[in-house]
Amino acid sequence: MTSLARRSSEQRADTMTDRLVEFVGLLRDHGISAGPSETIDAAQAMLALGLVDRNRLRSGMAACLLRRNGQRAVFDQLFDLYFLTAEQPTMPSASESIDDLRDRLVDALAQDDRAAVTELARQALTALGGYGGVGTGEPSRPVTTASGAGWSSYLTMKSLRPEELIERIVAGIGGDLDTTVRTIEADRRLREFRTAVQTEARLRSAQLRGTEYIARRGVESSTDQVDFLGAREQDLAEMRRLVNPLARKLATRLAARRRKAVRGQIDMRRTLRRSMATGGVPIDPVLRARKHGRPDLVVLADLSGSVTGFAEFTLQLVQALQDQFSKVRSFGFIDTCDEITSHFTPGEPPTPGMAARIIRDTNVARFGSSNYGEALQGFVDNYLDALGPRTSLLILGDARTNRTDPNLTALQAMSDRAKHAYWLNPEPARSWSTGDSAAQVYAERITMHECRNVKQLAEVVGRLLPA
Repeated sequence: MTSLARRSSEQRADTMTDRLVEFVGLLRDHGISAGPSETIDAAQAMLALGLVDRNRLRSGMAACLLRRNGQRAVFDQLFDLYFLTAEQPTMPSASESIDDLRDRLVDALAQDDRAAVTELARQALTALGGYGGVGTGEPSRPVTTASGAGWSSYLTMKSLRPEELIERIVAGIGGDLDTTVRTIEADRRLREFRTAVQTEARLRSAQLRGTEYIARRGVESSTDQVDFLGAREQDLAEMRRLVNPLARKLATRLAARRRKAVRGQIDMRRTLRRSMATGGVPIDPVLRARKHGRPDLVVLADLSGSVTGFAEFTLQLVQALQDQFSKVRSFGFIDTCDEITSHFTPGEPPTPGMAARIIRDTNVARFGSSNYGEALQGFVDNYLDALGPRTSLLILGDARTNRTDPNLTALQAMSDRAKHAYWLNPEPARSWSTGDSAAQVYAERITMHECRNVKQLAEVVGRLLPA
């Protein structure tokens, strides 16, 4: 190898090393813990797998760097930014209309032609997704971030309206498959097309604004860091899949805490008796074994409006953890309170629409607007005996009272009767004193915790679970 070729090879290696280090740093910024050992493993995977087949490289590096469920989507987005390059597509004919693009998309998806789908995603983005002066078919040129130029997968999909093509794609798939199966397959292929458009838009935006800028601002968060109050339906569906793995993790953590707490206070009589062997000096104290009775748990959840997703997920998590308690009772409310324990069956996977069914089948609402004061009073009047000296109380809600009486007296009666009482709030703490929120007032009577996403919720519940 000549010195020039060797120098070029070394420069490429240094470039890829720097890119890998930047990539791992961005993974950590997005909540994916990857340390030096994982980085070294990823570097060895790059050497072993090569850079030609990027899909193979993606899988190998994911195996080295990821540890938990729910991280792969973020990893894939960042991998695309750091290890793929945007390609300038063949421009659609000037006379080609959106309907022509849609027809070609139907054919490509019906035949499952991956290469054609990827090229169509590029062409559709070029024709329909540019804004602020890009999208003319000319090669992208650097612009300042203040110029307002960029590429939008949302604009592209809005113009194409691919969801209206599902029946044509199903018909085009043909074969002996059942219609339901073909519909599911068509949905999957449409999702892949949408992902291809999003990936291409992200790559081209990175060319305009810089890879690091887009990596920090244009990458969707992992499922466990999506705010409950801003979660979309697909986010909530992914959260439901996290319920049982998260419950097993929390149960294991609680079991470890209980094992560490098996010894209690000093048994003076037995300690003094043992000290006779050492001249009356209590060198080896004897401890009383603690008696572990599983506590009771009562959950009171706001089922109104935007907090529904948070309440639904937390209730399902608590039910999955019910083996850690002697009894679990769940109550829901909007402007009045009713017991909803029977709506949760341990061992059954969570299903969408749980909150809507509860609202329809129970008496949690009379007028439909949140009224915390009336709901708390309803619990005190009808269910206060559910609380006792062995009970932990969890209240779930954003504490937005619609400017009605917060009824602190009822909350105080509940807190006094329970052994432990906590409030989990899906809003950021900075919003607790804004608008019609009574969170700051309630926080003076009960310990309140911010639980905006699954990660925060897991940390708080893991900390509060009684040993």
